[in-house]
Amino acid sequence: NRLLLEAKLRYALQNEELTLHYQPIVAVDTGTVQGFEALLRWQPSESDSIPPSTFVPVAEQCGLIVPISVWVLKTACLEAATWRQSYPADPPLYVAINISAKHFSHVGFIGHVKDALQESGVDPQCIAIELTETLAMNDVAATGQTMSQLRSLGVKLSIDDFGTGYSSLSYLRRFPVDTLKIDQSFVKTMDAENYAIVTTIVGLAHNLELKVVAEGVETTDQHQLLALAGCGSAQGYLFAEPMPAKNIGIFIESNRRNSGQVKRIGLARSAAAP
Repeated sequence: NRLLLEAKLRYALQNEELTLHYQPIVAVDTGTVQGFEALLRWQPSESDSIPPSTFVPVAEQCGLIVPISVWVLKTACLEAATWRQSYPADPPLYVAINISAKHFSHVGFIGHVKDALQESGVDPQCIAIELTETLAMNDVAATGQTMSQLRSLGVKLSIDDFGTGYSSLSYLRRFPVDTLKIDQSFVKTMDAENYAIVTTIVGLAHNLELKVVAEGVETTDQHQLLALAGCGSAQGYLFAEPMPAKNIGIFIESNRRNSGQVKRIGLARSAAAP
């Protein structure tokens, strides 16, 4: 089954069966869209879609993850360049791109990022490279060096799934990071303990002058508690499901019409925390 899936995946890469969907990242207080996270999808031509949790491990095992990741970089950068032109904003809308450990450690990784930036013409500040906490701590010296090279290109850097890995806070200050993303496991069940973790991460980010994004927001209660905690940004099904690139324009225009009419969630700060 794995060999069959590998063969299909090679075909998919060559025949444009892979696509990117984009999930909006919004301001917690107003709901205004700030950017999007690029999420890989595979829709074979004659069968049901195959989830990333199934095909990404196979891609990593058979060596396809690097060419797939290069394609993701180039495609997401092209989309971000289009948004900058069609939907100008200050600060500009950005796209967050997840990077696998194998691609991050690949000798050509920095060159791949540089090529994607140059070929698309996108402003580097519109691109955020996301690394998991575990990846970042795997080889601290090498990670720091690669991050510094990325920063020299002008792109932003985010630590994804923060709070679930094995990080050292002393290294967090040494990395040139811009954003911490709170793992959805803490947001999904916002009991007293998880709420304490969320507020601690938010406070840490603020003290280090970092931005913070909460993932997996699905209910208004979660939304209000994040506002109460002082979290600046969030993403999740409460705001929008991941969508194909062709729907981005409709979403942005609708968001800009409605964000000024939305009751500011900051008023929920009077709500009691768990």
